[in-house]
Amino acid sequence: MDGERTPVRHEMQQVSPRGRAVYFCSNPPRQRGARRRGAHLVFLDESGFMLTPVVRRTYAPRGETPILRAWDRRDRISAVSAITVSPKRSRLGFYFTFLPDDENVHAEDVVQFLRLLRKHVGPKMTVVWDRSNTHDRSRAVREFLRRNPGVRTERFPGYAPDLNPDEGVWDHAKYAKMPNFVPRDAAQLRRKLRYELTRLGNRPDLLASFIRHSGLPIAI
Repeated sequence: MDGERTPVRHEMQQVSPRGRAVYFCSNPPRQRGARRRGAHLVFLDESGFMLTPVVRRTYAPRGETPILRAWDRRDRISAVSAITVSPKRSRLGFYFTFLPDDENVHAEDVVQFLRLLRKHVGPKMTVVWDRSNTHDRSRAVREFLRRNPGVRTERFPGYAPDLNPDEGVWDHAKYAKMPNFVPRDAAQLRRKLRYELTRLGNRPDLLASFIRHSGLPIAI
């Protein structure tokens, strides 16, 4: 829905790892087009984190089932992140932001994130994302694109989330770094998220692995 909503001011966290460049081994249309016009390729996605822990198998003494004591609360933190690939040297970058507690991501939040991202990587971007109503189907995002012709968008096919390398960011955070984590409150959850995503951004090998896992034809 495209209802009126006051945009929330966000702070963007930039993590620009130093590491090996990523080189394209072939040129699908979206990659070839972005490189031809000197635009950053941007894989963008959103996710949510709750106080309720993600339960995963773990170790415990024989016969003692682990018990996670958690709050029965629905507090949540919504996040937006993007993996970027530079047009010339194909270097990876990582950016993320959090919304205030218990806020869902709206189109206005996506626009604010794109504005901040544009300041960091430059006016030319090719944003590749899913077909969410908060993306280029929304009036707010379409107006932003109209005012910023250097920003173009392409959509992944429907029901194919694994094609987006940025999905790997959320999987890594939830299932590799924060399983069975029981925060006391939303503030502790936010601190843990910021810590883990900042560490992730300094791991170009992991960012590159997300691209490889997506199946996109990019050689590392």
